[in-house]
Amino acid sequence: MDEIEDNKNPEVILNVEETPYVQKITDVIKCLDTYALVEISKENPNFEIYLESEFVITDPTIAEFYLVLFREEGEKVADYWFKKLETYCLPASKEILIEAVKFKHEKRKQNISFFDAVGYVFSLKNNYNFVTGDKEFEHMINVEFKKK
Repeated sequence: MDEIEDNKNPEVILNVEETPYVQKITDVIKCLDTYALVEISKENPNFEIYLESEFVITDPTIAEFYLVLFREEGEKVADYWFKKLETYCLPASKEILIEAVKFKHEKRKQNISFFDAVGYVFSLKNNYNFVTGDKEFEHMINVEFKKK
């Protein structure tokens, strides 16, 4: 087994067997966006697998997801999913929010939502994979792109 002196080099991590100090690349924490959460709530088997992995949700994303469910399914369903997922929610710092504004502005031709910009920037800053099916993110780094 290779020894690692610097865990910050992803090329090294990719070539090393799992040890107590190194995660396999498949074990990277997922940051789920609203697209993924909606598919999970619809029991799409392509997305339900994320409930069995390590994942997080940003506070703005859970708010957007709540809005979608509230509008389409009603308050009872929205409350159910909020309670089920709230322990996986993490706040986005003011710095992340400002970077998300800049990212959204930079990608304005792609019409990326503010919520998605927050989730994506949050993922980048924390070295998580951003899970989405939104076509705007299909070829971006740190994105696990998954269609319905």
